[in-house]
Amino acid sequence: MEFHPEDGAGTGAEECLMRAGYAWDGGAGCIADARRHAVSFLDRARLEHHLPVLARTRDLTQLVVSELVTNALKYAPGPVLMELRVTTFDVEVVVWDSHPASPVARAADPGRIGQHGLEIVKAVTVALSVEREPVGKRITARVALVDTIDSSP
Repeated sequence: MEFHPEDGAGTGAEECLMRAGYAWDGGAGCIADARRHAVSFLDRARLEHHLPVLARTRDLTQLVVSELVTNALKYAPGPVLMELRVTTFDVEVVVWDSHPASPVARAADPGRIGQHGLEIVKAVTVALSVEREPVGKRITARVALVDTIDSSP
């Protein structure tokens, strides 16, 4: 299910150029559906706002969406809401779920199988925040539109 919060609303320091929201009840296919919506959203941002959405940005955004929605479906009862926002500098992935506990990244352990999602999200985003809500929590992850890694020797 898709909902459309008001386009053009601000996200803080940067003006939000476009936003879209989605809701899932936890049924089969939610995670793949979330990834498809993320790609479609970024394609619209590129076409409608002429933003430099690199393949790397699309891939990282899909990864972040997949990890955050997976965690919400795995650990929280009830619906999962996702909002995607784009500014001139980054893509914001916002996921809300009903579980009140904040996620905690575990210490790196190459021998551990699974449960690396939050570590991965922290590694590929420029910012990650968790806000408690009256019911549950809201996790916001920002993915840079342009690669900010210095490639000089």
